[in-house]
Amino acid sequence: MGVKRVIAKVFKRAVTWNDLPFGTVIVAAAGSSQRMEGEDKIFADLGGLPVLGWSLKELQACPNVHEIVVVTKEESIVPAADLCAELEIAKATKILSGGGDRLESVLKGLGEASRDAEYIAVHDGARPFITCELVTEAFRAAYKYAAAAPAIPVNDTVKTAENGFVTGTPDRSALWAVQTPQVFRADVLRAALHNAKLKKLKITDDCGAAEAIGVHPALTKGSQENIKITRPLDLKLAEAILEARYEK
Repeated sequence: MGVKRVIAKVFKRAVTWNDLPFGTVIVAAAGSSQRMEGEDKIFADLGGLPVLGWSLKELQACPNVHEIVVVTKEESIVPAADLCAELEIAKATKILSGGGDRLESVLKGLGEASRDAEYIAVHDGARPFITCELVTEAFRAAYKYAAAAPAIPVNDTVKTAENGFVTGTPDRSALWAVQTPQVFRADVLRAALHNAKLKKLKITDDCGAAEAIGVHPALTKGSQENIKITRPLDLKLAEAILEARYEK
């Protein structure tokens, strides 16, 4: 199906919030963890459970999710499979090795998604603190608008710069920090990612790929706790978040 046909169909299908179309989540967990000082962030211990385990447990419990495809490094396939077995992640139907970059990894996961999948989400395996409510809101918005992602307002003043000097100050009220899972109608995601690969676009998330074919994702309520673990300091912050959750 061509990109123009995909865009034309975006608003034609009405889906009520009570419907539960088949939803697949691709968990992107094939990163190099270069900034973690030698530790694989996906399997770093967080409250007695690997970082990856927390999001898998939440996705398993979410009714909008029918299938989980885990894309990880070649050497992490067996540990990821063992983790899914230990935590009884029955929705994890495929665990496979990723590609040379994030786009290639998500495309590989997309190729292994069920043919029944009407909506496909992409989630960073290094974001352990999603909730079923956050996931559900993103899926519901995607049912209506074909693409959606959780986001939070940017609190800091942001500057543009060139050669180390400030060139401008964007209006902070128009800036949002986008999180995952990012949810798309299946044909929209396929068209977006294949277009990005064909044109060798430099995208930092899947919403960016959708924007490149004229689809504007809806933003849903994100969470300050939905952090992405990238550096050792992030893991310490994650431990503090976990402690606060247990105290409630």
